[in-house]
Amino acid sequence: MAGPAARDQRSAAIFTEHRPRLMGIAYRMLGSVADAEDVVQDAYLRWQRADHDQVEVPAAWLTRTVTNLAINLLGSAPRRHEGYTGTWLPEPIPTGDGRLGPLETITERETLSIGLLRLQELLTPAERGVFVLHEAFGYRHQEVADLLGLTEQASRQLLSRARKKLAADPLAPARPVPDVDHERLVRSFLDAVLDGELDPLRRLLADDVESWADGGGRVTAARRPVRGSDNVARYWSGLTGRPEAAGVELIVVELNGRPALLARARGEALATLSFEIDAAGIRRLWLMVNPDKLGHLTALGSAPVV
Repeated sequence: MAGPAARDQRSAAIFTEHRPRLMGIAYRMLGSVADAEDVVQDAYLRWQRADHDQVEVPAAWLTRTVTNLAINLLGSAPRRHEGYTGTWLPEPIPTGDGRLGPLETITERETLSIGLLRLQELLTPAERGVFVLHEAFGYRHQEVADLLGLTEQASRQLLSRARKKLAADPLAPARPVPDVDHERLVRSFLDAVLDGELDPLRRLLADDVESWADGGGRVTAARRPVRGSDNVARYWSGLTGRPEAAGVELIVVELNGRPALLARARGEALATLSFEIDAAGIRRLWLMVNPDKLGHLTALGSAPVV
């Protein structure tokens, strides 16, 4: 019979094995790195206290715990972004290190996009839970029902409502281009911005492109989206000529499953720019300059160029 130390070691090993997937669920549910980490840590403490002899499938127990903790957190603050200064955007998160588990399919990457995470704020906590488990992780409706304490019919209804809400919104993400095209356009955008040339930049943009920014009231950022290829091109083409751009380096990194840009200076992450790209070109740009949402990217400040 295993002693307490051996049981604790096995318990920790089981949790460590499942942690990336649990973090992936929590982050997709909450759109916040800090909140997701808190939820996963809470789940770990509950796992330590659980009677493991009564847990038949640890993966299911952990998934149920994390999902319901996230639903409870969402439900306790239904207007959590009320009073936020300017546009609220989800925190960008590095994904090249596997911290959210494997991103082997298009769906796994799409459900991490800044645009979709922002739109999920339209959903109720239960709708969001069903959507994340079914769409991002492929759980069948009966499995979702078991995890969330629902009937299978309720799971189907919640998913249907979630899909309709997301599809009806004007900011619903368009069909993305393949990864290789996405990265090519991001690098072309970076080259055009660094060159300060207006026309090459304009040619990369969809006619109805929109550029959104989140400064959270902490730093200067456009409080309303910049719309249209001419306006967006002018907005970004003069970037390198601004005094505050001196000493700032722009590099390509992987954020939320796709290539994005990181602005860094002296090892500090200053901003990120994520892209939504479809067949028409760059459709939306999501700029994060709120320092409260960039602290966890400090390690990327010394990252090599991708």
